[in-house]
Amino acid sequence: MPGRLMRGLWQRWRRYRYRFVPWIALNLSHNPRTLRYVPEESKDKVISDEDVLGTLLKVFQALFINDFSKQSDILTVLPEPVKSKYQDLLSVQHPRVKQLEYRHQQQNTFTPEEILYKTLGFSVAREPSSLISAGKGVFVTKGLVQKGAVVSMYPGTVYQKYEPIFFQSIGNPFIFRCLDGVLIDGNDKGISKVVYRSCHGRDRLGPLKMSDSTWLTSEIHNPLAIGQYVNNCSNDRAANVCYQEFDVPAVFPIELKQYLPNIAYSYDRQSPLRCVVLVALRDIEQGEELFSNYYTIVS
Repeated sequence: MPGRLMRGLWQRWRRYRYRFVPWIALNLSHNPRTLRYVPEESKDKVISDEDVLGTLLKVFQALFINDFSKQSDILTVLPEPVKSKYQDLLSVQHPRVKQLEYRHQQQNTFTPEEILYKTLGFSVAREPSSLISAGKGVFVTKGLVQKGAVVSMYPGTVYQKYEPIFFQSIGNPFIFRCLDGVLIDGNDKGISKVVYRSCHGRDRLGPLKMSDSTWLTSEIHNPLAIGQYVNNCSNDRAANVCYQEFDVPAVFPIELKQYLPNIAYSYDRQSPLRCVVLVALRDIEQGEELFSNYYTIVS
């Protein structure tokens, strides 16, 4: 009995350690390929913030148009020029939707994964990792990810350095630490799930959702919001993606915030919302698993 218990604990640890930040930190010196050295906090960008913003707006706008029939409540509170813009975009995309009516059997929408492929040329999904005992990983399931492309987002509740996260962190392999000490809890279970749902409901303004909570479910509306399942690279598996921090600008369209998979733990209008995206370090082909590296500041 004790032997079976120890084997079970060992198997859980082998899965857990691939995302357990203290374990990774202690082993960095033995595994230099897991690090991306950053000269200072302001120079961790692989691509520009403008490129990240452009990608997110492109994908989110396509998701909004694809789900246009369910956006009526939101459209009623948007300015007329914004509504007209989406009507124009819908009329342009309508013929393409019609072509697949037979395939979708009277449905006139695509799945989020199809929208991602049509928009960026690839799709990603969670599948059993190729690493032994590592649990789930993220794979390119269709198309080609080009170098410099935003391939996924790290969802979760965003905590400032001074905010409480002790109980949420117990046994939690999905806490990401930003360069400035900000933490993102990407766990889709337990206390973490309850906290995120609570903050999501708190920030809602009538029909306008300020964040996406579907990443907590099996039916994800934002197909990029699976970055917390990307495993760390190793000496045998070199990194093909890296983390990049991105603060959502104040000009971000309010109707598209429903696809942002992050929310602040404390309600603060003054601070921009922190997001983390994963950016491709090279071209990544269909069938490949994503492996990330962790950055460290060097002086």
